[in-house]
Amino acid sequence: MSLSASLDESSVTVEPGGRADLPVQVLNSGTIVEECRFEVVGPCADWATVEPESLSLYPGATGSATVRLHPPRTSQVAPGETPLGLRVVPTSDGGEPAVLERTVTVGQFTETTAELVPPGSSGAWRGRHRLAVDSRGNTPVTIALSARGATERSRLALDPAELEIPPGQAKFATLTVRPAKRLWRGTPITHPFQVTVAPRVEEGQEPQQPVIVDGSYEQQAVLPRWLPRVLMVAVLVAAALVGLWYSVLRPAVRSAAREAITPAVVESAARQGDAEANGGGNGKGEGAPDGGKGGSAGSGDASAAPGGDTSSAPGGGATGKPGEPGGPALPKSARVQVQSAVGGGATRRTAYTVPKGKTFELTDIVVQNPQGDAGTLVIAADDGQLLNLALENFRDSDYHFVTPIEVPSGGRITIAVSCRQVGKPVKAPAPSRCSESLFLGGKISANGEAEG
Repeated sequence: MSLSASLDESSVTVEPGGRADLPVQVLNSGTIVEECRFEVVGPCADWATVEPESLSLYPGATGSATVRLHPPRTSQVAPGETPLGLRVVPTSDGGEPAVLERTVTVGQFTETTAELVPPGSSGAWRGRHRLAVDSRGNTPVTIALSARGATERSRLALDPAELEIPPGQAKFATLTVRPAKRLWRGTPITHPFQVTVAPRVEEGQEPQQPVIVDGSYEQQAVLPRWLPRVLMVAVLVAAALVGLWYSVLRPAVRSAAREAITPAVVESAARQGDAEANGGGNGKGEGAPDGGKGGSAGSGDASAAPGGDTSSAPGGGATGKPGEPGGPALPKSARVQVQSAVGGGATRRTAYTVPKGKTFELTDIVVQNPQGDAGTLVIAADDGQLLNLALENFRDSDYHFVTPIEVPSGGRITIAVSCRQVGKPVKAPAPSRCSESLFLGGKISANGEAEG
């Protein structure tokens, strides 16, 4: 190779947001004019450039370039020794590039911001705030938190009082403000305060200015302003109602009661009392020649309903058990899964067989094709086909019947699957066979023959 290059080996420390230069020497030891270009590789490539980007050298000539390092002041730039690679690529055919390597030291820095959410709070008992502390430096930082009120009329508490924040992250603390004395009524009181966010600096590091965040808590009265007015209005309304009762309603009621007590009413009440007294003392009673017969007839009328029909009495309905003749129908469900190979003919499975002496009323059918298979699915009963579906048209499908499909005693409900192509679930191994599921729902009850 006719080109040779060297990179300055002196120690270089560059601060984030700053700049450092490294000289590069290139020698053309060949017999023809050579041109080369420079490429920065490695972790420094994002924030390093070469000026000029290329050199053209005569035979025996030496040229120089400068590698400019300018790391940004962000948390993405890691501190410490960072590898730097420089490729010197000749543009002539057949030339092999020369690779120069060394390390540069990136400095540390801390940058902290803080925000109080919300800046102001209010309440009768306490105020709550959230303090967000954001570390924008490239090194972990320990934050000491403290809060101080403008007066002695409030107490402040921070939880936690210290935060460990990695580079480029944020953490939160809770600030609670409590008043020293309760305000039962009156004008709200404002309690201003300050929160100090102070990064802890290790030995050898530059001290960092603390971040101060202002906030306030407005102490509300325990008893709202409108409460005395409401109580006063309530007392006035109650007094008005009491006065209305004693002045208007109570005299009117007494007057109506006096007017209702007339001589005719008194005489009628006296007659009714005499009749009740006579009826209780005479066991036979008037109008009944035979006292014993009269009592028997009275008891007969009280104990038997007209016509002697007791079925209409409360509790006289059907008492059959669920699922038996005369009783209510029982809910019933069944599930079945069918797996079928491609091109192997229809695979049939029985989903449900109706017990002897029972009738199954089919009201719900749910079929599932979770793999997305292609083929046909047939649901049938003994008296014929119920559904004929193409698998590629659905993944989940349900059918509900207002009028149930009756399957008689001993009847079977079957499912038959003909697999034409096996589907492939998303982000899952490809299955080898089609797989479908069937769910049946309905009610089962005793049929007419069982009732007879």
